[in-house]
This record gives sequence, structure tokens and C-alpha cells, in this order.
Amino acid sequence: MLGTGSAFAKTYLNTNALLYANQQTLLLDCGVTASQSLYRLGKPIEEIDAVLISHIHADHVGGMEELAFQMKFVYGRKPLLFIPEPLAKPLWESSLKGGLLQDECASLDDYFDVRLIQPGTRTELLPGLAVEPIQTAHIPGKNSYSYLINDTFFYSADLVFNPELLRGLVEERGCTTIFHDCQLKPPGVVHTTLEELMSLPASIQERIWLMHYDDTKPQFEGKTGVMRFVEQHERYRF
Repeated sequence: MLGTGSAFAKTYLNTNALLYANQQTLLLDCGVTASQSLYRLGKPIEEIDAVLISHIHADHVGGMEELAFQMKFVYGRKPLLFIPEPLAKPLWESSLKGGLLQDECASLDDYFDVRLIQPGTRTELLPGLAVEPIQTAHIPGKNSYSYLINDTFFYSADLVFNPELLRGLVEERGCTTIFHDCQLKPPGVVHTTLEELMSLPASIQERIWLMHYDDTKPQFEGKTGVMRFVEQHERYRF
């Protein structure tokens, strides 16, 4: 985990992650603090083989401009960019175009090897790494996707509490591990709160790890039942 914090967290950095599969590295979301976190970890940016984006907010895509410039002008290559098709145009037009547009660079394709993936469809991104984008509610009118990874690991974007989705993932699809965004204090509005997650059956809670929390996390340690916190700069194996 490069970071585990909310959009406004200063201690825990943006919730972005590295996924390792068969000697390749995929960056899952690339927020404002991504490059800083990579630096702290001693992970060179040129070792990123691919990027996967969940939705268009700065704590998830705010580091894409630096990544694009470094890869193109410092390292001379295009990393793979996997993105749900409905996000591709907004990512360029609404987030990146203002900084990346130049005479010879007028689209995402000039910086990345863009691979569009389809919501609801399982796709192997790298050998040994398959994802299914699942559209989940966050901000009204903005597309956001969580990911079911290798059929058993669910990684949420920012989402409104959806107990039916979680029950279906566990009871019908055999999901064993859930990394879930968690707003520690109500009201959630566009996020899931700790209180809401603690209302779930124990059989689901025991699979949940909490991420995307704010800087008050220390006050809640030991108060999350069987659910555990995901920790920044830790590597997890599932």
C-alpha cells in the first residue's frame, strides 16, 4: 500500500496501491502523493509497468501528470494504462489535458499504451492478474469503479455503503478478502462509514480491512471489531 488515507489525510497519504504479479508491477490509482510514496519506499517510478484507475478524483489520479511526463521524457516509454471505457475521455478532458497537452501530445495515447476495459467483464491485465471492474456509487453523476481481483480479492474505490454488493461478493462469489474505504465518523454521504460496516454480519466483517481513513485513525484502533486497518507501506499477500 502506497498510502491508506482519505483525500484530506496528511499522515497516511492517498489510498493508492502496487500490485505485483509475475515480476511485473501495476499501480492501482495514482493520486497526488503517489510519487512521494514511491520515493519513500525506494521504488523507482520507471519500474511501474501498468496503471489501473478507479475514478477521477485527485487523490486517485492527481499524480498522473507527473507519471506521464516522467515516463515519456525521462524514460522514453509508454506504460500500460488500463481504464474502464467510460472513464477514458473524462480522464483526459477533465483531469489531464490542461497540463499534458502539447503540440505533439494531444491525447492519452501519446503518453500511455491505453487499454480500455469493460465494466462487469473479467480481464487479465498482466499474467496472473485479472480484474473485473464493478461500477459502484460514489459522487452522483460521476462514474466510479471498484475491482474484484483474481476472483477473491475486492478492492473498493470510494463508495456509498452497499451491503447487498458485499453480501453477494462473499456469499455468492466466494470473495475472501475485502479492502474497503472507511469514513471513521458519520455522516458518510459519498463514503461508507465505520458504523455502517460494523452493521454487517460477522461473516463479512471478518474479511474486511479498512482503508481510506482520516488522520484520526489512532483514536479508533481497537474499536473496529474484527475488522483490521490496512497500513501504509505494508505488503499484503492474498
